[in-house]
Amino acid sequence: MRQARTGLALCGAALLALAACEISAPPDPVPRPPATRPDPAPGPSAESAALAAHYAAVERGLLDRGLLRRDGGGPDTPWTDTDLLRNFERIVFFDEYAPGAGFRAASGRAGGLRKWTAPVRFELGFGPSVPQAQRAEDRATVTDYAGRLARATLHPISTVARGGNFHVLIMGEADRPYGLARIRQIAPAIDAATLGIFRDMPRSIHCLVVAFSQKGNPHSYDRAIAWIRAEHPPLSRASCIHEELAQGLGLANDSPRARPSIFNDDDEFALLTAHDEALLRLLYHPDLTPGMTPDEARPILRRVLHEWRAGPV
Repeated sequence: MRQARTGLALCGAALLALAACEISAPPDPVPRPPATRPDPAPGPSAESAALAAHYAAVERGLLDRGLLRRDGGGPDTPWTDTDLLRNFERIVFFDEYAPGAGFRAASGRAGGLRKWTAPVRFELGFGPSVPQAQRAEDRATVTDYAGRLARATLHPISTVARGGNFHVLIMGEADRPYGLARIRQIAPAIDAATLGIFRDMPRSIHCLVVAFSQKGNPHSYDRAIAWIRAEHPPLSRASCIHEELAQGLGLANDSPRARPSIFNDDDEFALLTAHDEALLRLLYHPDLTPGMTPDEARPILRRVLHEWRAGPV
């Protein structure tokens, strides 16, 4: 998840909440979305307009400081295999937030490796207030990014019009009841604590992702929901999409030592970097399997990196 800059990663929280099968009803009734999607509202609500102004100011401030870079890094951001291995371990095996505990910080203990074993199919959903022009722009962003993620991971990743298993919900503030109802449709067994994460997002949470595990396999994802605030200006929306979709693939944590990377709360980079692509390529190497511990993964990671550097025989 991005906060203050753009997001929140709660992959592990939802994974464990769903795997535990402790299902309870949400504290408040959630309206069902209408059978047919209504026409977009004629204009943003006052609350949505205020949020849009706030996020535009946040983005301007970051850009004025030389942050939200889109160059992927350069001579000023060198990194080595040692850096990559250290960052991989911190970002893959640790969580930002405690499982099933909302926005409470994680314990700091390492968990097992988590990723998708089934093909990933991104499906976009928009709130009624999101203008058609913005929908087209965001669809193009997600479609292009899905291709990049597929190339980086060598895992089947695509976008679909329906039947997705990774839902990207782009919602304005006025769309929250609609979005919550959609989440209940996607994940009928969602517990009250996880639903509350989406319902009670403070302004400081710019976007978030929750991933769910397969039944009987708590380290293998088979469903995810990302929530992107529609009020963000285009670069910040794209930045949210880049971070949350990658985190929903298994890069669940951030690290202050990761550079050049979007998995760092310093806001230096807005979009996925070559360093981050290397993290994804490692994560989806077939020799790294769901549930592996850091101790089990380290010799495999070192061997894979050596093979990469050696190149074809």
